[in-house]
Amino acid sequence: MKVLRTPDEAFAAVDFAFAPHYFEVQDAASGTPLRLHYIDEGPRDAPIVLMMHGEPTWCYLYRHMIGPVVVAGYRVIAPDLIGFGKSDKPAAKADYSYAAHVAWMLHWLEGLDLKDITLACQDWGSLIGLRLVAAAPERFRAVALSNGGLPEGGPAPRAFAIWRAFSKWSPVFPIGKIIAKGTKRALSAEEIAAYDAPFPDPSYKAGARIFPSFVPFEGNPAVPDQKAAWQVFDAWDKPFLCAFSDGDPITRTGETRFIGRVPGTAGQAHRTLKGGHFIQEDDPEGFVAAILDVAAKGAPQ
Repeated sequence: MKVLRTPDEAFAAVDFAFAPHYFEVQDAASGTPLRLHYIDEGPRDAPIVLMMHGEPTWCYLYRHMIGPVVVAGYRVIAPDLIGFGKSDKPAAKADYSYAAHVAWMLHWLEGLDLKDITLACQDWGSLIGLRLVAAAPERFRAVALSNGGLPEGGPAPRAFAIWRAFSKWSPVFPIGKIIAKGTKRALSAEEIAAYDAPFPDPSYKAGARIFPSFVPFEGNPAVPDQKAAWQVFDAWDKPFLCAFSDGDPITRTGETRFIGRVPGTAGQAHRTLKGGHFIQEDDPEGFVAAILDVAAKGAPQ
C-alpha cells in the first residue's frame, strides 16, 4: 500500500489553533501502519464528546464548536478519518472500504481506551460513528446526530446519486468549493483554502473520491453489516437526539428513520437547525446546544 502524508507546511496558513495528536492504526489487509490525527482538548478526566467529520471535510469543520463544548466541562476529541485532514492517505481507491474505515477508527478508539462518550456526528461521521457505537456500545452514553444516517439498503436519493456520480467521474474535484456549495453562509477564501489544504494535488484525493460509492444503498456489500448495527440501535435506550438542518437536500427527513425506532429517541428535544448540509459551518451554536443537551441526559445517575 502506497501511503501519502500531507506536509505540515500545507497547513501553515490554516487558522486552526489546536495541538495535533497522532495515533498509529494498522491496516488489517496489508499490515501497513497509518498515522491518524486527532484533536484532544479539555480535561483528561472529563466526559468525552467525540466529534466525527464526514466527506470531504476534516476536523477543522468543528473549529467553532470545540471551544464552547470544552468550556461546558467536556473533553472534546475530533479525529481526521484516514484519507482526510492531517491523517495518512492511502493513494489507491482500492485501499479503502467502508469496513476498513470502521476498523481503523475502532482500532483508534480502543487504543486510546475512550469511554463515557457522547458521539456528535454528521455525514460519513455518522455512518462510521454509529457503527462504532454499535461495535462498542458500552463506551458510549449518548448520540447527537445531524445530517447523516445509517443506511441499510434501499434506493439512493436523487440528490445523492448525482453527487456520487460527480465524485466518481468529474475530471476535477475542488474540495473547498464543494464544501462551500454545501453551506448556506458564504465561506471565506481562507476557509475554502483550509478545506483544500489536506490535498496538495489530485493524488491525495483517492479517499475523498471513493467515499460516496461506499454508502450502503441497495446492492452494496456493507448492507448486512448495517443491518447488524441496526439490531443494536433497535434496543438502544440511552439518549439519542436528532438535530437535522432545514436546508439539506441530501439528508432531508433523515431523522424519521431514527425517531420512534431507536428507543433512546423517546423524550428527547429533537430540533431543526438552520443551514445546509455542513451544519457545523451554518449553525454551530445550535449543534453545540443539541450536543450539550443530550450529553447531560446521558450522564451517569
